[in-house]
Amino acid sequence: MRDVLALILSGGGGDRLGVLCAERAVSALPFGGKYRIIDFVLSNCCHSGVERVGVLAQHAPASLNDHIGAGRAWDLDRRTGGVVILQPYQTRSHAGWYRGTADAIAQNWDWIEEHRPERVLVLSGDHVVRMDYRPLVASHVQRGAAVTVAVTQVPATEAHRFGMVHVEPSGRIRSLEEKPAQTDAALANMGIYLFETERLGEMLRARPVDIVLDVLRPQVAAGQPVYAHDFSGYWEDVGTVASYYRANLELVREQPRLALHDARWPILTRDEERPPVWMGADAAVEDSLIANGCRIEGKVERSILFPGVHVGRGATVSECVIMADTRVDSGARVSHAILDKYVRVGAGAVVGEGTGAGDPALDWLAGLSLVGKDSWVPEGGRVFRPSSIGVGGRYEDFREGLLDANTVVPNRRWFEELP
Repeated sequence: MRDVLALILSGGGGDRLGVLCAERAVSALPFGGKYRIIDFVLSNCCHSGVERVGVLAQHAPASLNDHIGAGRAWDLDRRTGGVVILQPYQTRSHAGWYRGTADAIAQNWDWIEEHRPERVLVLSGDHVVRMDYRPLVASHVQRGAAVTVAVTQVPATEAHRFGMVHVEPSGRIRSLEEKPAQTDAALANMGIYLFETERLGEMLRARPVDIVLDVLRPQVAAGQPVYAHDFSGYWEDVGTVASYYRANLELVREQPRLALHDARWPILTRDEERPPVWMGADAAVEDSLIANGCRIEGKVERSILFPGVHVGRGATVSECVIMADTRVDSGARVSHAILDKYVRVGAGAVVGEGTGAGDPALDWLAGLSLVGKDSWVPEGGRVFRPSSIGVGGRYEDFREGLLDANTVVPNRRWFEELP
């Protein structure tokens, strides 16, 4: 795999994830109790023997940069090769932002040429996937393909969420559809592409914007050898609130589809130095993932708790995703909710109350309550679902201690509180 260079597309702003990606890229979103979403593709690279990796970052990259660092957790802190964060830049002859996926690659072509790879593996940093890339490369070489696209089967009811691919019996791609309302195609585009470097350079000369619309479709239409590689392992696009919540809570099933404990293909991450979990005399935990540094005095059911979460005495957390250093005070109840980092739920407060049925315009909330980073739910407050509290939400956002269903509270910026 030394002739392969990987490019991870991590510039997405995650509009469909609302407040969860207000200040971070989707690929930096916490997942599974201790990981970030990008950990999965970086781990795949490590285990597949891909030693040269570029991460194309754009939206709110600070969290992503801090997490990846020099790449030591994935054995990518190398003198030659390793991992590099590639952000947009501006010079007298070069203008800034990435216009799209293909443009992001084109703007970094000089860096790619410096490494002189035979092939370029383009990966999505926004998907949770456990995949060995070596069979993909072997299939690509054997067929003499110009481009190979990884595909996987999805239910017909989910096809509208994905780019769908029509494949001939030989494995050659006949056509691609982008999020069709109706289709007879059963294979979804996974956002994983392997290009011959020289051919990719030719494709990018016209400065295309989007890989699928401006690169792959013209290649297929021109009769170029574009093939599909069928993948049957775990893959999940967590780009919506519903899919992110579902993928997390699937981990606490008795037999989850994604087995994080599988030592044959461990998911690597930058681990936090936290003390072991502490559980009080009245604590009760059922079907949950509890990360190091958590202090549990109440009850936790079918939930994911990230490092440093504190569940107070008599408090209940049920079917939730709760991110690092959030505190649920005594007697509070939180259910069917996603709480970001550093949230404080006051004593006796209730978050996630109600049936979850609401305004069709808020279907993207999937019937949940979302609470943004650094928010405070006041003591005795009640948050009905579906609802969303922006970053830095305060008691002033509540009306007599209540936050009604179908309420979306905007982000509160730090400078708004300056005198």
